[in-house]
Amino acid sequence: MGLTSETTVYVTAALAAVCVGLLVWLWPRFARQGVRQVLARLAAIGVTQVVIVAAFACWLNSSYQFFGSWGELFGHVETAPVGVTQAGARDGDGTVNGVAVKGALVQPASDEQLNRVSGLPSGPAAVNGRVESVKVIGRRTGVVDPAFVYLPPQYFQKAYRRQRFPVIVALSGYPGSIFNLAQYLRVSQTAGQLQRTGRMQPTVMVMIRPTIAPPRDTECVNVPGGPQTETFLAKDLPDALKSAYRVGHDASAWGVMGYSSGASCALQLTMRNPHVYTTAGALSPDYRVKDDPTTGNLFGSGLGRVNRVNGHDLMWRLRHLPVPQVSVLVAESKHGERGYPQTLAFIRAVRAPMRVASILPEHGSHNFPTWVREMPAALKWMNQQLTFPQDVIPRHPKKGTVVAARPEDGHDAVRTEVTPTPTPHK
Repeated sequence: MGLTSETTVYVTAALAAVCVGLLVWLWPRFARQGVRQVLARLAAIGVTQVVIVAAFACWLNSSYQFFGSWGELFGHVETAPVGVTQAGARDGDGTVNGVAVKGALVQPASDEQLNRVSGLPSGPAAVNGRVESVKVIGRRTGVVDPAFVYLPPQYFQKAYRRQRFPVIVALSGYPGSIFNLAQYLRVSQTAGQLQRTGRMQPTVMVMIRPTIAPPRDTECVNVPGGPQTETFLAKDLPDALKSAYRVGHDASAWGVMGYSSGASCALQLTMRNPHVYTTAGALSPDYRVKDDPTTGNLFGSGLGRVNRVNGHDLMWRLRHLPVPQVSVLVAESKHGERGYPQTLAFIRAVRAPMRVASILPEHGSHNFPTWVREMPAALKWMNQQLTFPQDVIPRHPKKGTVVAARPEDGHDAVRTEVTPTPTPHK
């Protein structure tokens, strides 16, 4: 039985019901005086509670897909096969050496989670687009991470067959999953609707989790002697996607967004790697990374620890380091979320050539209903920052040919406020 299967939920629920029934039935026998009877009562209560909690946890995990397998739950993470390298001759259209596969670094994955997501495009891909379930293999880190990739209808249309597309990478929070991004944040559904109505240019959406070493929360940090999350998301992921899909090769075509800890990660990736991501959308982020029980020691010890801690403190970076030429959007509710003062401080600290925009609704909570309400405005704003069209696939590329990309446009520092469509409060 898979960890996320309904069978597992039903079995654990049945076991919980049996334990409760046995506890009620056998309690009179445990009611006598004596050490044995006291220990029996404690054991019966303990076992029953553990089974009930396990049943509830299985139901919750099945609904939100925090952990996709038993191996992930117990910390056994899949790693890349030894010797995996970049595929040789890339055709730039999703084929490798003429074979219709994704290549060495992006491979097909099970559709089990994808089939549970509602509202995904169906029918002809050239009309409605398509969402693919894949696994991304990190060439440098050896990480294997599941992902959903939304390809817009234009990706499959003849008129765009040589065209590359901008990319927005969407990151889940902790301990969230790509299922949460697709089902509850509705990334591909929202992007598809915006693109169909002309409010967003055709864009490839990549849904992936930053938790590459579950159950540990690595917060998009390269942990000394541990998981190299920043390297995977800033180097391995873009390289893998460029090898398998027709996506832009210039940083001006790449954005990253997320919610909660995924939002913090989006800001970190963009401000620390402006040559990879030039746009970030952060829904309810934190502005510094710190150790907690879920992260363990993220920064190691020794003389370099202070520098590593400061390097992941965005306010410290704005005060002490050159400001990157990037555009970021931050979202935080004025009432109902704790990070509003920190968000205002961050907005005030941004200076040229960096640009900042904000979504600051009056009311909201740290949950999916709030983020879903903010998503259309965030996606529209992000998409306006990305350059399109990008470099094109040459008609007859020669081996070793480098296709030039458009240079990144320069921008002055501008502060704007984007307000999502208000919804009535009952």
